[in-house]
Amino acid sequence: MESTYKIIELVGSSPTSWEDAIQRAITEASKSLRDLRIATVDELDCKIENGKIVSYRARFRLSFKYETD
Repeated sequence: MESTYKIIELVGSSPTSWEDAIQRAITEASKSLRDLRIATVDELDCKIENGKIVSYRARFRLSFKYETD
């Protein structure tokens, strides 16, 4: 059976790491979306204050199965 997938763009942030930023966003998305499939990272950046990283951000695309019922 063929499946259809929808792709959305998300931005996650974390004071710890880029990986944690992605995980936090996926955890939040999974509260309202079902059947998450693949995350493709488009951009990583970080906020710097006084010469130190204070926040990591990850912009990524997330696909999930599209259901019509």
